[in-house]
Amino acid sequence: MRRCIELALNGEGYTHPNPMVGSVIVEAGEIIGEGWHAKPGTPHAEVVAIESVEDKSRLKSATIYVNLEPCAHFGRTPPCANRIVSEGIPHVVIGTIDPHSVVGGKGIEILEESQTRVEVGVLEDECRWLNRAFFTFHKLKRPYVTLKWARSSDGFIAPSEEARNPNEPHWITGHRSKQKVHKLRAQVDGILVGGKTVVMDNPSLTARLWPGNNPQRIIWTQRPIDKRNTVMNDGQSTWIVGPNAADYGYEDPIEGWNTFTAMELLHELFERGIVHVLIEGGAETIKRFTNDDLWDEAYILTGQSIFGDGIESPELRNARLIDTTEVDQDLWQRFVHL
Repeated sequence: MRRCIELALNGEGYTHPNPMVGSVIVEAGEIIGEGWHAKPGTPHAEVVAIESVEDKSRLKSATIYVNLEPCAHFGRTPPCANRIVSEGIPHVVIGTIDPHSVVGGKGIEILEESQTRVEVGVLEDECRWLNRAFFTFHKLKRPYVTLKWARSSDGFIAPSEEARNPNEPHWITGHRSKQKVHKLRAQVDGILVGGKTVVMDNPSLTARLWPGNNPQRIIWTQRPIDKRNTVMNDGQSTWIVGPNAADYGYEDPIEGWNTFTAMELLHELFERGIVHVLIEGGAETIKRFTNDDLWDEAYILTGQSIFGDGIESPELRNARLIDTTEVDQDLWQRFVHL
């Protein structure tokens, strides 16, 4: 099962809105097939693993391992549970049940009805953690929320306006941290900032320093966004959210809609298929989620800069520190919501 998780991570950043899944086939103590789900519309992990087996007759006495319950419905690909049955694989080991309503135990039912031996719950916690965003999306009907911000060594998220150049970012952390942030962006579906961040920093909000897909950009603002800003004129999609956003006159691919609370916004993003959203700032936008206790994971980056004054760093409540990493001279702290 640990090998399934390793294989599944090969699809990290590419499988949304699907989960990350890996599969291993063992016969007579030997791994005879492996596979993972690469991206939507491509074969699922179980099918890739089955196709990789050179001698298909060995499947009749094999065990197939998969970190998530085999699917039971026809989507862009046929049901994996049916394929396992048709190949005559007698034993299936599953990490965790799929929370999606179209699966949710139905894959296990198909297997058991065919007299396949099924084991469920092997490394279940690790398998759920791997696809924590997918589980949150389908169980809570909202995206998984990851917060990220950088702060100076004396606790400010940004210097005072008098101490910075307008419409330019003020870097707190170094280049390697910047690259790691872009890796985070490549792993999510959406990235959200407030209108003030766009005005002050003119960010691109892309994953250009890491291979992978750019997230959907979302600007939550109570003010019109100047069309000269990068997020408005680089040809990539940006959604504008805020009071009377539809009246701002943005051109395609800009989309405006009204929503006023963090929970409303998350429900809107759920309806638009955003499984995992990264909230990157600024301080007031982050506080709208922390004040309502609407977050799941958080990264706080502490650089070497000393500002002396400015916008104070937000504070996390109900948080547990799970990881501390040094990236050059920057300190990365990772928290989960209790």
